[in-house]
Amino acid sequence: MSDYEIKKLQKRVTNGGMDRREFIKAASAIGLAFAAPALYSQAAYATPKKGGVYRLATSGANTGDNMDSGTHSDAYMQNMSQGAVRNCITEVTAYGKAIPELAESLEPSADAATWVVKVRQGVEFHNGKTLDADDIIASIEHHRGEGATSAAKSVAESMGKIRKDGKNTVIFELESGNADFPYLLSDYHITIGPAEKNGKVDWQTGVGTGPYKIKSFEPGVSAHLIRQPNYFKPDEGNFDEVWILAVNDTAARMNAMTTGQVDAIIRADLKTAHLLDKKPGIDVIEIAGTKHYTYPMDVRVAPFDNNDVRMALKLGIDREVFVKTVLRGYGSLGNDHPISTSQNYHASDLPQRKYDPEKARWHLKKAGQSGLTVELHASDAAFSGAVDATQLYAESLKKAGITLNVKRASADGYWDNTWMKVPWSSSYWSGRPTADWMFTIAYKAGGNWTETFWNNARFEELLVAGRVELDEAKRSVIYQEMQAIVSNEGGSVIPCFANNVDAASDKLGRPDKIAANWELDGARSASRWWFV
Repeated sequence: MSDYEIKKLQKRVTNGGMDRREFIKAASAIGLAFAAPALYSQAAYATPKKGGVYRLATSGANTGDNMDSGTHSDAYMQNMSQGAVRNCITEVTAYGKAIPELAESLEPSADAATWVVKVRQGVEFHNGKTLDADDIIASIEHHRGEGATSAAKSVAESMGKIRKDGKNTVIFELESGNADFPYLLSDYHITIGPAEKNGKVDWQTGVGTGPYKIKSFEPGVSAHLIRQPNYFKPDEGNFDEVWILAVNDTAARMNAMTTGQVDAIIRADLKTAHLLDKKPGIDVIEIAGTKHYTYPMDVRVAPFDNNDVRMALKLGIDREVFVKTVLRGYGSLGNDHPISTSQNYHASDLPQRKYDPEKARWHLKKAGQSGLTVELHASDAAFSGAVDATQLYAESLKKAGITLNVKRASADGYWDNTWMKVPWSSSYWSGRPTADWMFTIAYKAGGNWTETFWNNARFEELLVAGRVELDEAKRSVIYQEMQAIVSNEGGSVIPCFANNVDAASDKLGRPDKIAANWELDGARSASRWWFV
């Protein structure tokens, strides 16, 4: 065995003359069985190549989908819009850092209340227009102000006054400092489109600066994209064509992957992911991140307006069984707040809530209830296996004297017709890179996606204080208190953090480290991956 022999084998992989199975067999023959998979990845995924047709099957599609990114709520449109057709001002790397994308640079003032953003030079929209400050301002203004219905309204309104200084400089004057401001500019809703003479963006044209242009788009069915030859990132946008296919049914996605009808799928079936991983030519990709499953209650509606009832429902779920059975071990325990153990400021000292039916009964009694019957709407559109998971939840609640009636909701239109429309439902969040962003978009009073309609005065006070605090130790104390408040008084049952479990052909190359902020490399597999 020698370095020469290893590099010779790797060279054959790089040149496309040896697949994964052949490489592992050859490497094993020279005594490298244990290291063979890593050596193959090092060779196969190292150098991006152009060409090929990438077929991606995603969930979360609806017939009402459209190209206004402020309306996007799930994987299908996210992978198409932010992941392929458009760009944001910044992007989050695989290492969790916010770096410039359509920005060339971001410079804060000493108190982080004013940010000067230089627009990247030479970036073209698909219609030939050159990106400038007007495009960025028009795109952000779409998400805020009176009448705005964008899911990013809370985030966009926190960006303060926006003005341009010349053609290629945008200045943000925040009401107060925000050290995390660059992360907000990576929100997948706040993609950048070309401003028209009226200062608006015509979102439905689908024009962006991304690596692919739209050839055809059928909402809730498929999108056919073709490569934009003038893309400003030379190592991305490697496929000639991309098909993003709407396959909401988990079993159908698994079958499409197994039979080679697609090259990658999102959200593999956790029950059979280990079997899929054994199939020749298929890699199951598991990444621990910030994704968590939730059961949000409308706290304005009885009985959920009583915190003792909410606490009883939190104590009545067996989280360990949930992780073992629903996630098949692909995840970790949740503690009824949205900040994972992998994130800065995680409240590691907050006691882990456990299954305690007797204490749940105590809280019900305190609420004036000897027993309780509630209804929960569940759909696998929320997360894979949500209906079965909710039935499992119902079983664990019985010991607490609580009857949970599970109502199966339609997957099509779930996010428009059920979520935040009924008092209690199943939901999920892929999370956000920072505590401030997660709390702002999902827990701030009055937010478009504050799914529990919660309003806590102390929480609101801390949200502002944490954003302007530049001392890391003090900031940590603030965010840990906020996690405790959400856990003990909030309206969401959060039983677990779920790992991203996707699948892809081993003929696909990808970076050595892929992002965990969304499935399939931050929802950017179409941009960042290639065929070996």
